[in-house]
Amino acid sequence: MVSEQAPLVAQGLRDLQGLRFTVVGAAGFVGARLCATLQARGAQVWAPARREPWPWLVPLGHVIYCAGLTADYLARPFDTVEAHVSHLAQVLGYGLEQGALESLVYLSSTRLYDGQGEGLANEAAVLPLDPASPRHLYDFSKGLGESLCHVAGQGRARVARLACVYEGPLDADGFLPALLRQVLAARSAGVARVEVSSSPHFARDYVHLDDVVEALIRIAVSGRQPVYNVASGVNVSNASLFECLARRWGCEVLPLLQTVPGPVPLVDIERLRTELHWRPRSLFDVLDDVLAACQGDRTC
Repeated sequence: MVSEQAPLVAQGLRDLQGLRFTVVGAAGFVGARLCATLQARGAQVWAPARREPWPWLVPLGHVIYCAGLTADYLARPFDTVEAHVSHLAQVLGYGLEQGALESLVYLSSTRLYDGQGEGLANEAAVLPLDPASPRHLYDFSKGLGESLCHVAGQGRARVARLACVYEGPLDADGFLPALLRQVLAARSAGVARVEVSSSPHFARDYVHLDDVVEALIRIAVSGRQPVYNVASGVNVSNASLFECLARRWGCEVLPLLQTVPGPVPLVDIERLRTELHWRPRSLFDVLDDVLAACQGDRTC
């Protein structure tokens, strides 16, 4: 199996003719781009609607499970558990019982490492979770989804822990897209300075949407390990981000807060880099491309 898939990995899985994928959560940020990429590479793609009637009397092939809640999980706790665990159990159980599933990749989050503090966060880390913390409702639901994949997946289910996924200023959610929109609006108005309600001391691992999609395809078709970190492997502080925008974009960013958060771990991506030959782009390289594109587009 491994030797047969090795040439596919070397080619970057550009030709997916003859492969079938099912994308659960295809209307979301990652799911929509994943579907478009798979179809562009020749794969057969089925994207079941959110309330698609059961049973799904179709071969599922490689399932990539993108369904989930992020920003509104506290306001919708029951929907969070349904998306992260209950529906996953239905999909995984049906796929295995019917012999309709080749592999399943479950999208989890590197947020599960946050309580670890400083240090390197690799896939074998013991996850620190607190049932009394409302914030950890998200973490526990993702952790239970991961556990279901490990316990019931019969070796066909794998977990992809995603860092902060972004594409650019048009993203609907996220600190980075909102900041880029604010800076671009200021540039268009001839303003050289903006204020943000954040601290220069916050740091995040940003990974581009296209790199995430590439990683998920490789994990689905060629992955061998139960868990993969999908991140850039670099924590970018707001201070570094603000300095970049001032130097390269010509707009000074003034933080209104000086909060100093606790230490955050550095996400280890060596497993994905070594086994599946995956190389993510740096945030600052992508920002250069965004700026160049916007300079040639009057709508930016």
